[in-house]
Amino acid sequence: MKKNLTIMSISIITLLFHHLSSAANVAEQSPYQTAVLAGGCFWCIEADYEKLDGIIDVVSGYTGGKIKNPTYNQVSSSQTQHIESVKVTFDPAKITYRQILDFFWRHIDPTRNDGQFCDRGPQYRPAIFFQGETQHKIAMASLQNIERIKPFKETVKVELIKASEFYLAEEYHQDYYKKNPLRYKYYRYSCGRDARVRSLWDK
Repeated sequence: MKKNLTIMSISIITLLFHHLSSAANVAEQSPYQTAVLAGGCFWCIEADYEKLDGIIDVVSGYTGGKIKNPTYNQVSSSQTQHIESVKVTFDPAKITYRQILDFFWRHIDPTRNDGQFCDRGPQYRPAIFFQGETQHKIAMASLQNIERIKPFKETVKVELIKASEFYLAEEYHQDYYKKNPLRYKYYRYSCGRDARVRSLWDK
């Protein structure tokens, strides 16, 4: 009886191992890619990207800083070097990384590196966090193209930064524009985000 139980236990463990291995392989073979971007308040960047076709998911978070698992209050103190950012998961068969960046430029103020719109501080500065050499080359080409075709006179001040650990923001920040639509709309309007974007790009 003990022998049978031992064989059964080994069989269960073997099946479990194969199941976990298969799940890991599926994850590794995911057709989706990610882009990490910072353009001021992550509520707004998240809301903008979730409207695009080919976007699978957008989450708000913090990256580029020194400490692990930073909180909103810590990041807001400007002492951690983290930047409010979003991680965009997208289907490259429907939208490319280059298109992700083209959309990014036209939804931020690339002329400011001391914040964005009504939000000031290093935690709100704009940045592209490239992952790997391919994204780096695409980001560099995209930046050079914007510097060439920009319809405004000011210097482009968006940083290209090698991606590091991305930490999810608190749950109440995720999909804030859906959870608090009136507050979100008032914030976005009073912050002058859309008006400033139009003044820069609609020329």
